[in-house]
Amino acid sequence: MLLPVWPRAHGSPLFSAQLRSRPEDFQVIEHLGWEPSGDGEHDFLYLTKIGANTDWVARQLAQFAGVPAKDVGFAGLKDRHAVTQQWFSVPRWHSPDWEQLSVEGVTLLQVDRHLRKLRRGAHKTNAFCIQLRSSEGIDKQEVHERCKLIRAAGVPNYFGEQRFGRNAGNLKLAEDWACGRRLSRQKRSLAISVMRSFCFNDALACRVRDASWNYLLPGDKVNLDGSASVFEVSEIDDELRTRCKHLDIHPSGVLAGEGTPISSEHWQAALRKARVQEGERSLRLKVQDLHAEVGDAGVTISFELGRGAFATSVLRELCSW
Repeated sequence: MLLPVWPRAHGSPLFSAQLRSRPEDFQVIEHLGWEPSGDGEHDFLYLTKIGANTDWVARQLAQFAGVPAKDVGFAGLKDRHAVTQQWFSVPRWHSPDWEQLSVEGVTLLQVDRHLRKLRRGAHKTNAFCIQLRSSEGIDKQEVHERCKLIRAAGVPNYFGEQRFGRNAGNLKLAEDWACGRRLSRQKRSLAISVMRSFCFNDALACRVRDASWNYLLPGDKVNLDGSASVFEVSEIDDELRTRCKHLDIHPSGVLAGEGTPISSEHWQAALRKARVQEGERSLRLKVQDLHAEVGDAGVTISFELGRGAFATSVLRELCSW
């Protein structure tokens, strides 16, 4: 199955680049936004990993500590083909000596303790530094102007292509599940997530095409920037318009559930049968601390995003790959 090319908000790509040609070209630093308590029954480990996915690292930590893999916590999945720093939690049942940890591609940076397991989405932001390698002649002024526009207006909050898997393999999984294929709990959860992500992107694409993705329309729910807080408004007044213009609030879109009207009847039937509840996600993504440097090898770009956001949603507004 092929993914559609969802529309860009800020114009055509300015150049073509190689993305993730080597792990160090894509660097991610996870920020919890809070401090571990310093005591409790969970070790909190801050690690650098290279060429390893989050689930695999979690399993290695579980094996070293002698605990079930399901009891190892982490805040978010991080790219495999990258250099990433992130937190994991491991129960202190056997008081492992973490200084003896030896896992290929993993370096232990810090050990702390906390009262509770680290849960998905518990972090605040991810900071990115990405090398976009290109042999094309790149106009510095165009890049700086595009970045200025992104800082001021944000970007459409698309789910990134990695959600849908290599060659859209996860999308086929979702289709197979909707057609009745039995899946493990983990794969079923993935299929539902992919289905909802695809529907969200399609609905967001319609708002991008009519240039309404970054302002409030009657009937929109409102997302408070940097939070999962979503609220209804009876009337869109000047104060809300001003707050929206300044990226303090954003229009919110639906993550499909059993009662959501979507174009695919068998997808809708599958969500209904699984009793999936509707959710909400901001249509717009605020990009913090965005900087770009144009050099002989291409463009080095750095920025910070809230949890659940995809770096590729920012990059696609600058370049293609």
